[in-house]
Amino acid sequence: MARLRDCLPRLMVTIRSLLFWSLVYCYCGLCASIYLLKLLWSIGKGPAQTFRRVAREHPPACLNDPSLGTHCYVRIKDSGLRFHYVAAGERGKPLMLLLHGFPEFWYSWRHQLREFKCEYRVVALDLRGYGETDAPIQRENYKLDCLITDIKDILDSLGYSKCVLIGHDWGGMIAWLIAICYPEVVVKLIVINFPHPNVFTEYILRHPAQLFKSSYYYFFQIPWFPEFMFSINDFKALKHLFTSHSTGIGRKGYQLTTEDLEAYIYVFSQPGALSGPINHYRNIFSCLPLKHHLVATPTLLLWGEKDAFMEAEMAEVTKIYVKNYFRLTILSEASHWLQQEQPDIVNKVIWTFLKEETKKKD
Repeated sequence: MARLRDCLPRLMVTIRSLLFWSLVYCYCGLCASIYLLKLLWSIGKGPAQTFRRVAREHPPACLNDPSLGTHCYVRIKDSGLRFHYVAAGERGKPLMLLLHGFPEFWYSWRHQLREFKCEYRVVALDLRGYGETDAPIQRENYKLDCLITDIKDILDSLGYSKCVLIGHDWGGMIAWLIAICYPEVVVKLIVINFPHPNVFTEYILRHPAQLFKSSYYYFFQIPWFPEFMFSINDFKALKHLFTSHSTGIGRKGYQLTTEDLEAYIYVFSQPGALSGPINHYRNIFSCLPLKHHLVATPTLLLWGEKDAFMEAEMAEVTKIYVKNYFRLTILSEASHWLQQEQPDIVNKVIWTFLKEETKKKD
C-alpha cells in the first residue's frame, strides 16, 4: 500500500502529461483542418490570386530612416550567429533593450527609438530568425534556452552588464524569462501584452476562450504549412493581422501607413523569412511551465484591453509572480499592438515608471 502511495504522484504527473500532449496534438489537427478548408476555399474562388506573390527586391525607405537610428550587427562568439539591431542614442548611456513580438521585427519600436534616445542607448533587436538576424534551420535551435542565452550574450557583446528590458508579445515572454533567469542584468522590466509565462500556461488550460485566441500556437506546431498559409494571396494573412477590425492596429490611435505595412511584408516575404519566427513557437510546449518562476525585478506590465489574442484577466493574475514593485496599466480601447497604436501614452507611462523610485515588496 505504501509503495502504491509513493507511485501515485508520479502516475498523476504522467497522466497529466499525456492529457496535455493529447490536447496539443488534437488541437493541432483541428487547426490544420480549418486552415486547409480556408486554403481550398481560396483556391476555389481564384487559384491565380491565391498563389500570386509580388516580388519585393528593395526595402521601403522607412526602414532606412536615419531618425530611427543606425543599423548595426554583432556576432555572438558561442553560437556564431550574427544579430542585427538598430541603435539610437549615444554610446555609454544606460542601455534600453527592446524585444519585438510576432510577426514583427525591430521596426515595431520606431516610436520608442525616437522617444528614449535622449537618455538611453536604445537598441531594437531583430530576434534570432527574424529580419536580418541569422536564422538557423533546425527547430531545436529555437528552444527558449537558446533565446534567453542570445539576450545575455548580446548584452555582453554590447559591453553592458545590465539594462532596462522591454518586450512585447513573444518578446515579452523572453523578457520575463531573462528577468527570472538573470535578475542581475535587468534594472527594470517592462512587458507589453504578455502575462507571466506560468500564468499563460495555467490559464490557457482552464479557459476555452484563451485556448481559442491562442490557436495559432497549436497551428504553428505543424511543419511548413503555417509558412505557406501566411504567404498565399500575397501575404494576406499578415496584412489582416495588422489592419483588420478584429485584430489590427488603429482602433483609437495611430494607424499603420501604407509604407509601414509594406515594411512588414517586405521583411517577411524574403525567402525563408517566416520559418525562423514560427520555429520560436515550435518548442514552447516542451519548455513550459517553468520550474523557477519568481521575478525579483521592478516590473511594469502594459496591457491593451481590446487585445484580440490575450485575455485581460491574465494581466491581473501576473502580480503574484512578481516579488518586487509591480505596476499594471491597462489602456481601454487599445489593441494588442500597443506600442505602435498608442505610442504617446505608452511612452509617457514608461517614462513615469523609469523615473519613479521603486521599493521592493516586504
